[in-house]
Amino acid sequence: MTSIAQRQELQAKIWRIANDVRGSVDGWDFKQFVLGTLFYRFISENFTNYIEGGDESVNYANYPDKDITPEIKDDAIKTKGYFIYPSQLFVNVAKTANTNPNLNTDLKAIYDAIESSANGYPSEPDIKGLFADFDTTSTRLGNTVESKNNTLAKVLKGIAELDFGNFEDNQIDLFGDAYEFLISNYAANAGKSGGEFFTPQHVSKLIAQLAMHKQDKVNKIYDPAAGSGSLLLQAKKHFDNHIIEEGFYGQEVNHTTYNLARMNMFLHNINYDKFNIALGNTLINPHYGDEKPFDAIVSNPPYSIKWIGDDDPTLINDDRFAPAGVLAPKSKADFAFVLHALNYLSSKGRAAIVCFPGIFYRGGAEQKIRKYLVDNNFVETIISVAPNLFYGTSIAVTLLVLSKHKTENKTQFIDASGEDFFKKVTNNNLLEDKHIERIMEIFDSKVDVAHIAASIDNAKIAENDYNLSVSSYVAAKDNREKVDIKTLNEEIATTVKKISLLRADIDTIIKEIEA
Repeated sequence: MTSIAQRQELQAKIWRIANDVRGSVDGWDFKQFVLGTLFYRFISENFTNYIEGGDESVNYANYPDKDITPEIKDDAIKTKGYFIYPSQLFVNVAKTANTNPNLNTDLKAIYDAIESSANGYPSEPDIKGLFADFDTTSTRLGNTVESKNNTLAKVLKGIAELDFGNFEDNQIDLFGDAYEFLISNYAANAGKSGGEFFTPQHVSKLIAQLAMHKQDKVNKIYDPAAGSGSLLLQAKKHFDNHIIEEGFYGQEVNHTTYNLARMNMFLHNINYDKFNIALGNTLINPHYGDEKPFDAIVSNPPYSIKWIGDDDPTLINDDRFAPAGVLAPKSKADFAFVLHALNYLSSKGRAAIVCFPGIFYRGGAEQKIRKYLVDNNFVETIISVAPNLFYGTSIAVTLLVLSKHKTENKTQFIDASGEDFFKKVTNNNLLEDKHIERIMEIFDSKVDVAHIAASIDNAKIAENDYNLSVSSYVAAKDNREKVDIKTLNEEIATTVKKISLLRADIDTIIKEIEA
């Protein structure tokens, strides 16, 4: 099944579940319960697959809880990071959901038990709080226990009927896509959806390929504004046949989204010992600063978000910002994220970052930061991509590729915003594989292509006040119809002659009438 077909099927099924509970629970809250249930199902199935180990004679769901020895539990937690008893599995809870008078409290107890099973183990920080946003005892589900249970039973039934096949074989980030779909449909709930849209899978794919171009192995992959983990997951897919030595790292400031990112790691079979997602403000309280620099960094930080900036005088001495000699403006933190990524980047790696176009031509502190980046030859490529690639915004974003191992003092500019680089799908545009491949070919070759790509000496960029807008260096193709001036003049002369003859005829007619 294609990614578009998978996405459409997923959305249709989720919407049917939404219709079943419409009126019983607020849409914004509903999405949280659907996501919690989705995760509960998948984590149950993943754990079951681990326990059964491909042995068809073993049916873990039918095992009595009492048969589980402490040794089995201990070994499973050390391997998977958590434990689920047979009676706690999604499939068993869903079977009796309609007739269970204690469904809401049973689910809460199960969620708590899954989280607490990791207590005292290395996986504890990766498991703790995963279900924090899915309070099954909340009055948001209904005012009575009966109404809560009725709503939860409908959600469980709907999720149980979803046929995802082998999760790993899916072409899309099912969980992230479900979340994006739910947010987009309840965006009318003012303010709650702001900044929570996820990087579309096709854009994530391009970013991941840019960051890891020609690296047959990387030590670690890092996203300083991880969101749902979409970019990290694309990196995993891209590197299935390569080596990721130390796993996946990220940081996310939104608690709900932070939980989602950790869930997404589990759902894509990235074990707890292969990922490290931290909660917190990347700019103010960064994690992993003591780690070895990262060989691959991918990021889609929030556009022009406010930050403390020079209101905190200590930040100018921060190792991330000090080399540039200036902080990003308080009203626009874009370059703060860029400098953070650059600081965390290894000497052999690349960072690929989605950026708001304005940061490449505005003056002031942003111009000074661009000067630092260009003068030190850190900017490898700047790519302008098509508008309407992101759901909920029509902005034509720009991709910034940073590198610390460039051999030429040149910066590449690529205009990939034209019709040859995207497919229009309903209200949004889509990067197909052929478009991504074309962009990567141009990126790799560094060859100038008329109206599409140009490699510019950094000295010339300096002369242009460190303007890094793609349009300043790649001339747009003139699609206006070419006109033959000689032919046009002849046609005008003929027309004027005809007009003169017509006027003469009119004058003659008027004289005859007046006579």
